[in-house]
Amino acid sequence: MAILIIDDDPVQRRLIERMVQKFGYEAVTADGGDKGVALLTGPDGASIDCVILDLVMPDLDGLGVLARLRQNAITVPVIVQTAHGGIDNVVSAMRAGAVDFVVKPVGVERLQVSLRNALTTSALEGEINRIKHSRSGTLGFKDIITKSASMQAVLRMAEKAAASNIPVLISGESGVGKELIACAIHGSGERRAKPFVAVNCGAMPENLIESILFGHEKGSFTGATERHVGKFVEASGGTLFLDEVGELPAAAQVKLLRAVQEGEVEPVGARKPVKVDVRLISATNRNLIADVKQGRFREDLFYRLHVFPITVPPLRERPADIPALARHFLARCAAEEGKRIGLITPEALRLLAAFHWPGNIRQLENAVFRAVVLAEGDSIGIGEFPQITAQISVPGAKAAQEQAGEPLADHDDEPVSPAGPVEIDGSPSSVAPPPLFPIDALALLNAEGDVRPLEEIEAELIRYAVTHYRGQMSEVARRLQIGRSTLYRKLDLLGLDGGRGVTEGAGVAPKRQPVKIA
Repeated sequence: MAILIIDDDPVQRRLIERMVQKFGYEAVTADGGDKGVALLTGPDGASIDCVILDLVMPDLDGLGVLARLRQNAITVPVIVQTAHGGIDNVVSAMRAGAVDFVVKPVGVERLQVSLRNALTTSALEGEINRIKHSRSGTLGFKDIITKSASMQAVLRMAEKAAASNIPVLISGESGVGKELIACAIHGSGERRAKPFVAVNCGAMPENLIESILFGHEKGSFTGATERHVGKFVEASGGTLFLDEVGELPAAAQVKLLRAVQEGEVEPVGARKPVKVDVRLISATNRNLIADVKQGRFREDLFYRLHVFPITVPPLRERPADIPALARHFLARCAAEEGKRIGLITPEALRLLAAFHWPGNIRQLENAVFRAVVLAEGDSIGIGEFPQITAQISVPGAKAAQEQAGEPLADHDDEPVSPAGPVEIDGSPSSVAPPPLFPIDALALLNAEGDVRPLEEIEAELIRYAVTHYRGQMSEVARRLQIGRSTLYRKLDLLGLDGGRGVTEGAGVAPKRQPVKIA
């Protein structure tokens, strides 16, 4: 979480910077109003979560900065500070958009409370706006919470798709937010005033798929007591979102292909087809190219849907998003539960950033929800995430968990240990994170206490990587940063079926006691 400090006084700026870092936030400084506005309106402006602004400065003063922010539609919360606590200055700053004010020299506790309140209020306002936009069908890309460079690239692609009616196929693991991207494409396009109809293709009974998608006439089959228009007709003029489109059976794929090609559907029992005008957005967590090769998915339908592909990266590949998402879920869950919880501690954020998140954003949301229910104070710490601390070795984490009275959970989620400082909000944390080690660490010493040979360590690493990625050789080679031919040669030397018949669990080395390096 980044706090921008705008003050022309170097001594005061340094004092506030140290306070902010002591609270566990990242401090960014600017020695004048013009530089502060340049930072907020520049490419790194999205990473700023709050501003501490001096009112009295040469050139562009605090009120001028607030006016510039309003002109650029920047809604970051601003706390103003001044050596003159007159009511006129306070009223002027509040009317200009400030959320709070402090009088110099500000105390540590006063500044901490002000920052906490400003960030909590900002999160709640953002959540309310997102709910309003979602219900009105105008959810846009600005409503998507992200600070990751990879997600910014995804959103730029999606913005280009929104300006057209081109069919879009969104791929990514379950829980990464594919439907949210689809909603933003619809809410940012010319069809935003028309319906957005979402269909989960994997949840429809196979014998009712045709009726649900294309409709049916009254009496067309047993139980058809009323006429049903179908999702295509329901979405006519707007957007039809086919979630998990790879789950459609072969018969439904044929009818979907005709609907996409001809722009018309034929309801069950109808005498003539019905013209429809829909913007089609599909999503899948499957590898449709592999399904096409295996005959599970029609090739002609694939090319009809795969016109503008967008791939959403999993949460583990964009750790910079985790703190912002965690605060977003905290604000919503705390409001739903009626609890006054406004803070996730820096230690807890580092813990969340270090986890693998196999369930992606959906799993993170559930973890924060559970933490809110467990929390007894006004903040959430490591002790409120027992299922995460059980899988990551963090000094003091399990002690905090036991102190909170929580059992050590045992999950099947895969642990992860990042190398180097954990990035929070896209940049290294100003507070050095504790060393994190996975449960299955690679042993560096043998039973006699001597360093193991390099060849032996390399062999164990390859065996583990093959098992970890379930025999997907392309992924193993990419993660180990070696060529596939090199990988096959090394597997041949290890005797793993020539490197081409590896199955999950093959050649797994026995677990050794992990060695922690200070």
